[in-house]
Amino acid sequence: MLQLTGDAAQANRWDIQMTTCWQDALVLLLLAGTDTAAVPGISAAGATPDSRRRTAAADAELLLLGPGTARPHALPPLPAGVSPALISHVVVQGLQLTPLVVDLGCPVAPAVPHIRLGQQPALCLSSGRAMGEERVRALLALGRRWAQSWQERWRAAPQLPPLVLAECVPGGTSTAQAVLTGLGVAAGGLVSGSLRSPAHDLKAALVDQGLRAAGLAGAGAADLDPVKVVAAVGDPMQPLAAGVLLAAAEGHWPVLLAGGSQMAAVLALALALADVPLRGRLVAAAALGTTSWVARERSSDLALLLQRVADRWQVAAPASFATELCFSNCRSPALQDYERGYVKEGVGAGGLALLWEWSGRSPGDLAADCDRAQERLIASL
Repeated sequence: MLQLTGDAAQANRWDIQMTTCWQDALVLLLLAGTDTAAVPGISAAGATPDSRRRTAAADAELLLLGPGTARPHALPPLPAGVSPALISHVVVQGLQLTPLVVDLGCPVAPAVPHIRLGQQPALCLSSGRAMGEERVRALLALGRRWAQSWQERWRAAPQLPPLVLAECVPGGTSTAQAVLTGLGVAAGGLVSGSLRSPAHDLKAALVDQGLRAAGLAGAGAADLDPVKVVAAVGDPMQPLAAGVLLAAAEGHWPVLLAGGSQMAAVLALALALADVPLRGRLVAAAALGTTSWVARERSSDLALLLQRVADRWQVAAPASFATELCFSNCRSPALQDYERGYVKEGVGAGGLALLWEWSGRSPGDLAADCDRAQERLIASL
């Protein structure tokens, strides 16, 4: 696997930790919606704004039910490629893991077992009032309570199992850039996305519009309340994930942030909310895992983004890794599209592919299994 940030000692700790505890990993998939996904040209997580309304539900169903089973919600058509939930399904099935799915407010609820918190999608970030502050605070508190209860359950274990934190939020890289910018991180031009070439100009315009509408554009980042920033331009996944991460850091619980730019925003939000002594423990407890397609994308820079997050709060950069999973030898054109720059990441695909590698399995075997899974998906249509 490829190490993007962090020092050798950090990487070695994560290697030891994950190779010994991967079979006990807890996988948490957070689904959320934002009306930002309806902006034309903002996302390829569905070929049209209307199709993106069911992306999260369809991805959760593919993750849990698999490609050869009838699923209530069809995968939305994509400009190219296939949902990264296919990769994630192959991993959780192969490693015999059982993800917990949480719906934080999707336009369409998934028809698989999940926790639904009964909220609506966030408004478009350009409105400057994406969510109410009370909702943000409630999600932060809930994330903390969940993480604390899970740690209590494992108190007697010789070692806490790693938590793999994944997301599916169409439009979420745009809300990630907005939150990062609002918190004082120069994120423009560094954030990836599902499009072959990230819509940097469109994202920047939406972010500027949202922060201005909220009255946050001219404020000094050091003076901003992180809750106000997320409420203005964020999405529901971010505060729940940050709450989990904060409680995990307090309990020295390892969390693998499975994703790219969106998980960089979660880390930034947690750092903004943490007191100074906790920040060092936070970057030690968390690592970020993504795909090589994100890590090597020429039109974004996740490693630099993570370094800027670390510099903003004067902490060491967290360990971050990219799987060596490659689809260049696959038969499926939809999988080969990943090598052409489409889709790239989502539903925890990068972090889960790393877990596959930490279990002692090869990226080549994972690619072959994905190829077979894609054949079953095509046959089931």
